[in-house]
Amino acid sequence: MVTAHESSPARRPGARALAALALTLGGCLSNPPGVRGVAGTAPAPNVFWTPPQQRAPRDTTQATPSPSPSLSPDLAQRVQALTLTDIVDIALRNNSATAAAWADARAAAATYGAARGQYYPTVSMTATATTVKTAATAGRVSVQQQLYGPTLNASWLLFDFGTRSGSVAGAREALLAADWTHNAVIQNVVLDVETAYFQYHATKALLAAQQTTLKEAQTNLQAAEQRHRVGLATIADVLQAKTALSQVQLTLETIEGTLHTTRGALALSMGLPANVAYDVALPPDTTPPLGITDSLDVLIDRAVRERPDLMAARAAAQASQARVGVAQGQALPSLVVSGTGAGTYFFNRPLSTQQGNSYSATIGLQIPLFSGWSQIYDVRAATATARAADERRKGVEQLVIFQVFNSFYALRTATQRVRTSGDLLASAVQSEQVALGRYRAGAGSLLDLLTAQAVLADARAQVIEARLTWYTTLAQLGHDAGILGLDGRSGLHLQTDSSGPNR
Repeated sequence: MVTAHESSPARRPGARALAALALTLGGCLSNPPGVRGVAGTAPAPNVFWTPPQQRAPRDTTQATPSPSPSLSPDLAQRVQALTLTDIVDIALRNNSATAAAWADARAAAATYGAARGQYYPTVSMTATATTVKTAATAGRVSVQQQLYGPTLNASWLLFDFGTRSGSVAGAREALLAADWTHNAVIQNVVLDVETAYFQYHATKALLAAQQTTLKEAQTNLQAAEQRHRVGLATIADVLQAKTALSQVQLTLETIEGTLHTTRGALALSMGLPANVAYDVALPPDTTPPLGITDSLDVLIDRAVRERPDLMAARAAAQASQARVGVAQGQALPSLVVSGTGAGTYFFNRPLSTQQGNSYSATIGLQIPLFSGWSQIYDVRAATATARAADERRKGVEQLVIFQVFNSFYALRTATQRVRTSGDLLASAVQSEQVALGRYRAGAGSLLDLLTAQAVLADARAQVIEARLTWYTTLAQLGHDAGILGLDGRSGLHLQTDSSGPNR
């Protein structure tokens, strides 16, 4: 008699061998799995994960960055004098957002084409080959049989209650939404590029203005030292002049650093490396035209009609509404006709060859009776989704109107700032000239001169800032109105002078 202890699988030699084999295989498996010869994770939460060794990078220390691979040949020849149109063109060619939006639109177009295919019949063909051999039995010989035959299947939905038309309409509106979204992305890229372009120009203008201020501070120091040597000024004037010169120099160095940053930002907006060798051509006249002739109501009406993101929201709402018809049609009957044709070829050994053809045709009325109330909930879900999409469309429309309204009055304010800053600069120049003349004549103090020159330097900066704001606000208004062009033009009607803000 064998006891239960003796019959345990763990005591059997075969079971022990299987257990050892399992342990061995388990030890060969890494937990977690390794990646290219290293552990899949760090050994502990407070330890860095060690990545696998990479191939030694190619030595590029002697290579000189060149913009040519990212630029067309004509632009590469004048890369040191790019215009705004050139910069916008480069950005639109290299920007990944526009490429992705274009790919989405092409995908939507293919989906629309696939949806239209529901109106056509579907045809498929299958081919089969079968070999059968029977064994010899009493009174019967062994027979080997081979069967070959193609089968053609066709089906055509003749009539439904809006399922196909709803699907096609939804796909068509989705395509329109994707196309409008592509246009909106293009305008967003143009606006970003223009903003970076104007910022770079403004920084260059600030640098030039600060260099002028630096020369004035150096002249002040020389004058103070000269007056000190002849006994017409104290050492305090010299120290004040040195302090003012140091402050101007510090501001100049800060602006130089900012210039490199804005230059890199402009290169990034063009889809180029930040260290690419390029520069932009200064426009011949940096004085902005004061005012536009377009009225607020006209711009709002045009934005409501043509703003790409609003048009995309409307198309998306229409697509959601079309899906309601699809959900409703799925709960209604449909008429389908189908047919099958087949040919079969028999090869019998040792018998002769035979063949036969068959076909069938069916017309059927499919009536959905019960599906666990899922069709009812599908209609409710599609209806609620369509309502939500329509509410989002209303929200986008209200936002578009506000954005045009806000940009319009921001441009009016920027226009007034350009005028006021110009007046400020003119008065600051006169004040500085008077203070400099009085100081040279010995009638004024150095402190009065330094104060007047500080005000002059601030006035120069405010003029540049006002012009930057005017140009960027003009581009923003063109974007918000939906008329910002591919060449960077705002699409607004400008006037060279304006007696006051227009309505």
